[in-house]
Amino acid sequence: MASWSEFAADEPRLADEIRLLLQQYGPGFGYLATVRADGGPRVHPVSPVITDDGLYCFVIDSPKRRDLERDGRYALHSFPPEESDDEAYVAGRAHPVTDPATMARVAGIGRAAPHVDWRLFEFTVDVAMLTRRDQAAHLGAGRPQVRVWLDPQATAAARRAPAVPEGRRGRHGFDTRRPAA
Repeated sequence: MASWSEFAADEPRLADEIRLLLQQYGPGFGYLATVRADGGPRVHPVSPVITDDGLYCFVIDSPKRRDLERDGRYALHSFPPEESDDEAYVAGRAHPVTDPATMARVAGIGRAAPHVDWRLFEFTVDVAMLTRRDQAAHLGAGRPQVRVWLDPQATAAARRAPAVPEGRRGRHGFDTRRPAA
C-alpha cells in the first residue's frame, strides 16, 4: 500500500492531474465509496485533502466512518468537470490518523472545524486511474485516454495471496467467510 507521496514520486504527472481534478473547485471534492457491513457499496460526497505527504479525509460520525473503521477499503472518484467527462479514480485502504501533529497540520490545511466529531483518515493508494476525453470523443469519434498506476507492492502481494474459491464469494465478489461486524 503506497502513500500518496510514494505514488506521486513514482508517477508525478499522473498524481498532479488527479490532484487537479479532485481540487478543480477549490478544496477537494469527490465521491467516496466504502464497503457496508453486508458487503455492498456506499457512496457519499467528501472533501479530500491532498498534501505533499498524503491523501486525507475528515469523516464525521456516520455510516461511512463506521465502514472505514470496520473495513478500510475505499474508492475515491472525482466530481466531473463542467466542460468534459474527464475523471480521476483512486482506491486502496483508509487508516485512522492518531498523531496529533499530523491531525493539526491537515486540519489547518483542510480548514476542518475544531469542535466537530470528525476523525482523520489517510488513504493509501493501490490503484490510481485518470481518464481524459477530448471534445472529439463527445461526438462519437476517438477513444478516451486512460492511464492507470498500480502499486507494485500491492500487485506483488495479490499474486502471492491464495485465491478465494468462487463458492466462498458473496454476490459483490468479497470473501464471505469474514464476519461483517
